[in-house]
Amino acid sequence: MKTSDKIIRHHRLFRNFPRLQKLQITIFIPVILLLVITGCSGKYEELDLSMYHYRDTKNLVKFVYDAAQFLEKEGGAGLEYFHNNRRHFRTKDTYLYVYDMDFNCVFHSGMENLENLNLLSIIDKNGKKVSKLTLRALEDETNPHSWVHYTWWEPGKFFPVPKSSCHFKVTTPEGKEYFVGGGINYPQEEQEFMRINVDNAAELIEEKGHNAFVEISDPTSDYNHREVSIFAFRPDGKILISPVLEDSLAKIELLECSDEVGNKPFVKAVKELQENNSVWEVFLAKNRFRRELVKKCMYLRKAVHNHEIIYVGAVTDLPNPP
Repeated sequence: MKTSDKIIRHHRLFRNFPRLQKLQITIFIPVILLLVITGCSGKYEELDLSMYHYRDTKNLVKFVYDAAQFLEKEGGAGLEYFHNNRRHFRTKDTYLYVYDMDFNCVFHSGMENLENLNLLSIIDKNGKKVSKLTLRALEDETNPHSWVHYTWWEPGKFFPVPKSSCHFKVTTPEGKEYFVGGGINYPQEEQEFMRINVDNAAELIEEKGHNAFVEISDPTSDYNHREVSIFAFRPDGKILISPVLEDSLAKIELLECSDEVGNKPFVKAVKELQENNSVWEVFLAKNRFRRELVKKCMYLRKAVHNHEIIYVGAVTDLPNPP
């Protein structure tokens, strides 16, 4: 069956089920559309989604992956198809885009005005160099789906929103290199996002030692996003990168810190890190909006530079999928 025939059949399916047309599930229709185009058999065998907790995250990765596979197979004809069917590749909360490796926008289903522009120098409101972070993520083996976190804006709206986007690099039959991306506005915080930040920070410390601290502490770097900030300390609790203030101002006894029910997550984590290279810990903290207790998760990774052991970590909300 030709691609055009598959699309017509797909459109008829949705006309026959008006209830489905009203569903607001993020990226549902684009995912189904690409399933129709590319087929389903064994298509996600090499796509590991086990690290994600939220359905929206998994669906976004599938959506971008399918589009990347389609573009890699069809090349210029695939780009033409995206242009001719752009409304099918955007929803209220996400949209598909394609750039070449010089950061020239060749397709954007959410903001058509960006097409044919070079966005290599673009910086978000918080100072993050979005292009630099994206190109770096595409080469980062620690970040298999090339996640980037930044502030953007919703089409038709006037205020900035937090965004997380994943990307896949492709080479077309014509030999052209592109990356395909898509993001979620107001993303749910996945543990995987924090794991990537911490692992990359630990690897940089193993390479550069204390010289890495300035780069890791920079809020515009890819080591920190939204409220997830990297911290580092020695096994005795001496803070090297503070999650709060400069250590000279905040003399935190890290190993004595306890959660809202008296547990000491750092003491437990340091003990486990004597035998392991990384560890996850869960503890209770107050919710800043309702003052009720919520579960937080902390990820710590061991780094060694010139025989000095340094623990690198970050904290986020424990995922609570519906």
